[in-house]
Amino acid sequence: MDKPLFRLAYILYSNTKLGLCYHKRQVKNARRQFQNGHSAIKPLIFNGLKIFPIPMLVDNYSYLVVATETGSGVVIDPSDPQAVQACIEREGVYLDGILTTHKHWDHSGGNITLKSLYKCRVYGTSMDNIPGLTSPVHDGEELTFGQLRFRVALTPGHTQGHATYILDGKSFGVSDCLFSGDLLFLAGCGQIFEGTADAMLASLDYMSGLADDTLLLPGHEYALENLMFAADLEPKNEAVLLKLDWVNEQRGSRLCTGEVWQREN
Repeated sequence: MDKPLFRLAYILYSNTKLGLCYHKRQVKNARRQFQNGHSAIKPLIFNGLKIFPIPMLVDNYSYLVVATETGSGVVIDPSDPQAVQACIEREGVYLDGILTTHKHWDHSGGNITLKSLYKCRVYGTSMDNIPGLTSPVHDGEELTFGQLRFRVALTPGHTQGHATYILDGKSFGVSDCLFSGDLLFLAGCGQIFEGTADAMLASLDYMSGLADDTLLLPGHEYALENLMFAADLEPKNEAVLLKLDWVNEQRGSRLCTGEVWQREN
């Protein structure tokens, strides 16, 4: 972020109502371009747990996490409130809270609307200017919503106040689930907008300490682009080529690619 014009545009986008107006325009354009979303909504289904990847904008994901026994749930990074509301109402979910990884509108643009509609709390770090924030979170804090238990990890780099949320899967007989926002993707990581390279590396190092079977649920569908870049750099890397074949198959069926990354490797 060393170019003055880019820095100014970023400040306007991330910290002003001009950014919100731009985001709303992008949402409308995406709804016209992808009437059914850029990907299919195919939930991960476990014993007593469902996770719905909700496509929004051109490559974002929000996630609706539901404890099926009670019907209560939380949503992570709802940039388009209309798409989230449709999934909530279709599944008959009682929304307990909104977890926000960072302030960028493509992750937080639906906070205020959903907060008003469902009378729920908005969680995120106080270091980011998160819309509608009611409940600041801290590193290592545990958030409990009935049967759903999340651990907060502060992971600066993409923004200074970026956070990730790790769902405890033990009570559902499943691996822990990492909702990584714009920190970590399949075969890539987020761009450094506000933090430093050292901070980003420290955040990624923390992620590398999670259990090998942790399920990854990132904020964007970047897998194909990331792996094509990797294959261009290392054309004889069999692991990259195999994963690229799998991603092409998934995307050919309009399926999310993030959630099985750790499990497949």
